[in-house]
Amino acid sequence: MSITTRRTVLRSTVVAAATALCASISTLPAQALDAQWCKDVHIRFFVGGAEGDAFGTIVYNGAKQAAADLGPKVDYIFSGWDVEKMVQQLREAVAVKPNGIAMMGHPGDAAIMPLAEQAHKDGIKMMYQNVPVPTVTAAFGGGYVGAQQEQQGRALGAEAFKLAGLKAGDKAIMIGPFENESRGARERGTVAALKEAGVDVVQINSATEWAADPNLAIPVITAALLNNPGVKAVGYPGGQMLGNVPTYMQAAGRKPGDIFNFGFDTSPQIVEAFKGGWVQLTADQQPFLQGYLPILSLCQQVVLGLSPMNVDTGAGFVTPQNYEIVSELAKQALR
Repeated sequence: MSITTRRTVLRSTVVAAATALCASISTLPAQALDAQWCKDVHIRFFVGGAEGDAFGTIVYNGAKQAAADLGPKVDYIFSGWDVEKMVQQLREAVAVKPNGIAMMGHPGDAAIMPLAEQAHKDGIKMMYQNVPVPTVTAAFGGGYVGAQQEQQGRALGAEAFKLAGLKAGDKAIMIGPFENESRGARERGTVAALKEAGVDVVQINSATEWAADPNLAIPVITAALLNNPGVKAVGYPGGQMLGNVPTYMQAAGRKPGDIFNFGFDTSPQIVEAFKGGWVQLTADQQPFLQGYLPILSLCQQVVLGLSPMNVDTGAGFVTPQNYEIVSELAKQALR
């Protein structure tokens, strides 16, 4: 065989091999991305709140959409924002040994750690949403979808100081789960930003049940306003309470615009509060993504062997000037 013939044969062999390799590789994503490509995967998903909860409903809708798009079997777990209940439900979820668990991080690193360790031993893939648990993920893996708590809280405090026209010596009230080490980092961040700007901040520790029924906070908030008549701004820890601002203000005898009300999240109630002039600022953390992306990531980990997602969903701020952009989606419980 001549050198020229040998080169031709070698070249043909290489081309054929490369073509075969490319063909085999190209079929992988096509097969993986067929409709319902995650249909053999079992996931337990923590919604966080109770059924019908303003924030939890948006998370739930995101998770439901991911399940419809990808096809996994998903068990939805409702906890009423009760961290002890979440831990018990996580213990039960690990015992069932699904392929993956998407867990709310509210109980914190210490409470979740032993269960994350067991999940790791059992080969269960983990994702966390809404509240980060960095020590857990560093030890046993898993990703996080949600806002960075302290960072978002500080950003909200700085924005509230600016938009409310506050100055050093002014008084504000901040409500939040300050005693919860992980979940309370956001509201503690808001307080820190306001105090660093010279604002006198009155802190009110929120009860877990206020998220399920924000009307339970009426006596506490009205008393705080009566005892601090010079308050210029009030911050709220979540969409449930922020959406209930008109009720709080009317109970305290205040009119729209008398107090700069601010907080976190969007909902149909918050849109109406913006429209009525009761709410002036909210930080949007896109809860729909906190439902959709953990399920997508678990499917990718289990089926495709991909690494877990880490996504900061703290998108920015909603104000009276831009709330109409998200109003229709908020009314549909998608924003």
